[in-house]
Amino acid sequence: MQSDDKKHTTCFRVEGMDCPNEATELRECLEGVDGISELSFNLMSASMTVTHNPSMISTEDIIDRIRNTGMQASVTDGSWRPRRIKATVPRGPLFMMIIAAVGTVVGAILSYVPATKFHHATWPAVVAYILAIAAAWRYVLPKAFGSLTRLRLDINVLMTFAVVGAIGLGEWLEGSTVAFLFMVSHVLETWSVNRARRAIQSLMELSPPRARVLRDDGTEEDQDVEQIQVGSRIVVRPGEKFPLDGDILEGETSVNQAPITGEAALISKVPGDEVFAATLNQDGAVTVEITKLAGDTVLAGVIRLVEQAQSQRSRSEQFVDRFARYYTPAVVVGAMALCILPPLLLAANWSTWFYRSLVLLVIACPCALVISTPIAIVSALAAAARNGVLVKGGEYLEAIGRTKVIAIDKTGTLTAGKPVVQEVIPVNDTPAGRLLEIAAAIEQRSEHAIARAIVDYSGQHNVTPPACQDYQAIRGKGARASVNGDEYLIGNHRLLEESKVCTNEMHRIMTEHEDCQHTTVGLASTRDPLGVFLLADGLRAEAKQAIGDLRDTGVERIVMLTGDNAGTAKAIAQECDGLEYRAELLPTDKVSAVEELRRSHKHVVMVGDGINDAPALAAATVGVAMGTVGTDAALETADIALMTDDLRKLPWLLRHSRSTRNIIVQNVAFSLGIKAVFLVLAIPGLANLWMAIAADAGASLLVTFNGLRLLRGPASRANGQSLSFEPTEREGLHDERM
Repeated sequence: MQSDDKKHTTCFRVEGMDCPNEATELRECLEGVDGISELSFNLMSASMTVTHNPSMISTEDIIDRIRNTGMQASVTDGSWRPRRIKATVPRGPLFMMIIAAVGTVVGAILSYVPATKFHHATWPAVVAYILAIAAAWRYVLPKAFGSLTRLRLDINVLMTFAVVGAIGLGEWLEGSTVAFLFMVSHVLETWSVNRARRAIQSLMELSPPRARVLRDDGTEEDQDVEQIQVGSRIVVRPGEKFPLDGDILEGETSVNQAPITGEAALISKVPGDEVFAATLNQDGAVTVEITKLAGDTVLAGVIRLVEQAQSQRSRSEQFVDRFARYYTPAVVVGAMALCILPPLLLAANWSTWFYRSLVLLVIACPCALVISTPIAIVSALAAAARNGVLVKGGEYLEAIGRTKVIAIDKTGTLTAGKPVVQEVIPVNDTPAGRLLEIAAAIEQRSEHAIARAIVDYSGQHNVTPPACQDYQAIRGKGARASVNGDEYLIGNHRLLEESKVCTNEMHRIMTEHEDCQHTTVGLASTRDPLGVFLLADGLRAEAKQAIGDLRDTGVERIVMLTGDNAGTAKAIAQECDGLEYRAELLPTDKVSAVEELRRSHKHVVMVGDGINDAPALAAATVGVAMGTVGTDAALETADIALMTDDLRKLPWLLRHSRSTRNIIVQNVAFSLGIKAVFLVLAIPGLANLWMAIAADAGASLLVTFNGLRLLRGPASRANGQSLSFEPTEREGLHDERM
């Protein structure tokens, strides 16, 4: 619980909050109450957060108000923990549903036993029907009573009126059937929400609950991960999953990071490298120093954000809420008119039209409509998280599918963000092999990205560098060292000029290629230049395919935004089959470019590498951050986070978004279509109570299964298989030495 001088924020666990309608009921119960300033609901964790003034309304008062709705609440400590769901359907409602089913069937059979009759049923049948109705209404009556005390007509009140009305007409079988089928709808709603909760819980269960902690005396002890503190050392053997986030202290291994990134490629890990909870240790035993508590790991952050995402209501959910708010009262008024007007105006039979009005009340039950959208959204969010795409809410999931324009950053997004040697130019007839040997000998002493690029290039050409002595880094320029007794310089044009070893030929070569499309590195002895290395930031291996896939999904414009000069931007754009581009942009210029695109196209997605592009990401309709695994700030700031650097996840996400929207449209249309059909049938008396409630329960079941199909996610273009690639490191191109 957090507090200031006047307000407290209290988190409640609410038993019975299993569908969006119940969250709406709680909001109406508490909103506007003196002392309560803010409410938020998390359907996935069945929790509610209330900001209130304790001097005006206490937590006990809030719990009492929640109890009046028929739900039970308890105060939690406010810390985030994934909620463990033992079963998709609680035993209590399932048991009561079975009793209601048995009572209804037995009552129907006993109705034919000769005995004193209660209207259309014998007294033994009436006993069975009462038992069935009582069992089915065990979870409905408290909520219906609470709604009536607040003068609110909700699903529970409508169904109670329908059952009581049927009993009043002597239609015991129909009253019992309505009660049973409504109980089926309640169980279906609970099952569907818990099914989505289990999908999220499955992410939590990827991480082992216990870890092997290494003591100071060298012995090992198994402990619950919740008890392990930052700085502890744990041992993880081959074939085991890492239980917590940490840094490797001892040992080398390969790690499968698919539970976090959605990609099964193996990543080499050596001492000093970071590992994440739930990822699989493939090869060797390692000792890991814990850097994050169990509730702060990357996996925990992903699960927390997925749970919270469902509270960010999408356009479809907002539409359904608004529609249901007016739809139900309208049908109630229509039912009253249907009951009263024909007998008054046409001298029709009261009981006949009263019965038809009850059918209309049952039709007013918006169960299928209310659950149709959130179950689809939650399923889609969970599927995206399993595929390494973290979406912060249904609003963003729907919005990205509507876009026809994508703005995309260059460095670190389209390109790998690290330099690669593209060409080596010898000078003064220096043998290429000698040039590589000397350069690699010096640069192997440096950890900079440009130095590593030169060493890697030499290794690709099977060059074994000799030892070097007297290594000295020259900040902002390069380095100096001795190799085989001779002194050499390696660095930028300025270093060679100041050392007076830059001949006319060397000057021409370096000047010619210093057009920002290349970074030039010169190598020289203290007397003569030896050659030039040309480096550039290379296009990602998957970038061209990703751009093509985006165009295949119907994206009309893809605009590259970069701070590099026009020459560099043009070269990268041409490699990507002729992208539009805007070059030499400052961060504020990128924001202006995104705003201009929004004015002309309304919906714009901006893709960048997280924090560096934060202003432009915020200016777009949807901001997508690349490669955010392990980057807490990027996870928090982006609307959508691609947990790896794989651009191919973007077209996958667009297809997934459009599948989600299609299923939502199908569910809403089907739910409303069923209502329309039975509305037409109810007025002339062609539909009865059990038919109406059976149609509603069937509609709930169908829209639930349709929404849960999204848990599978769309197939990739690679023969329906998950995309896989070897993640690349993001490095800066500009060498401080240069």
